[in-house]
Amino acid sequence: MKVVIQRAENANVTVNKEIIGQIDYGLVVLVGITHGDTEEDAKYLVNKIINLRIFEDDANKMNLSLKEIGGSILSISQFTLYGDTRKGRRPNFMSAARPEQANRLYEQFNSYISAEGIPLETGIFGGMMNVQLTNVGPVTLIIDSAEK
Repeated sequence: MKVVIQRAENANVTVNKEIIGQIDYGLVVLVGITHGDTEEDAKYLVNKIINLRIFEDDANKMNLSLKEIGGSILSISQFTLYGDTRKGRRPNFMSAARPEQANRLYEQFNSYISAEGIPLETGIFGGMMNVQLTNVGPVTLIIDSAEK
């Protein structure tokens, strides 16, 4: 599994111009799933994301985690994180998991976030969505469970 996390002052996701999820302060998490990913990958990433110290303390040092600041997560399924652009001009998505596997693991990932008491909003798996955010910092990180 691969995630792109962006620290956000506010964020929302819309479908057909209707807001279906929004957060104030927290993280926008784009979630990509590949073949062979398991629930262990999802658990690893959730633990890493919610405990990563990327929020400023009173001394303006990145010393606080999402959990410590009481932040929220806007989770968006993003198969294009596994797009391969090495050949030609059109990305190849062969490394992205099949929708049935990806949806199951994406839902499990989200349930692990909720089980940690983190306020969670989501988009629609496989849907055409528009995501808006104010990236604070900007702070954007990529975490791949295959690199743990």
